Amino acid sequence: MGLLRVRIKRGVNLAVRDVRSSDPYVVVRMGTQKLKTRVIKKCVNPEWNEELTLAATEPDHPIKLTVYDHDTFSKDDKMGDAEFEIRPFIEAANMRLEGLPSGTVVRRVHPDTQNCLADESCITYREGRIMQDLVLRLRNVECGELEVQLEWIRPPSTSDSM
Repeated sequence: MGLLRVRIKRGVNLAVRDVRSSDPYVVVRMGTQKLKTRVIKKCVNPEWNEELTLAATEPDHPIKLTVYDHDTFSKDDKMGDAEFEIRPFIEAANMRLEGLPSGTVVRRVHPDTQNCLADESCITYREGRIMQDLVLRLRNVECGELEVQLEWIRPPSTSDSM
């Protein structure tokens, strides 16, 4: 189907798991795929701005994010998790949007019991690209949010490779 670029932008007010701070990193899973960000030392408001790319082969598989605190001599501590469905995003990416003005909102996704959205999220057509900015409230933890951006990477068509 295509590739999905997941930019883990930053964490906000993450839980403290060490003495006064944490050493957070994020694990991103979709189906059998698993990627992770680098560790940010001693920070509960980390800025990763890290791009991870997943093959979007199954639109029914949600993206699952888990934040961990890196520990050197013991098992890493879990700092919460979140998940969201990508079907609305893939449906928007498959629409014919050429010619629309940059910044056009294609679809709005609202927080509900099926996702971890902290606020409404807009799927937007920007300069020929489909993008979505999300703020995800972490579950199974006392506090914390993740800011994430999705971008659809359209595979080259067969006519492009000839």
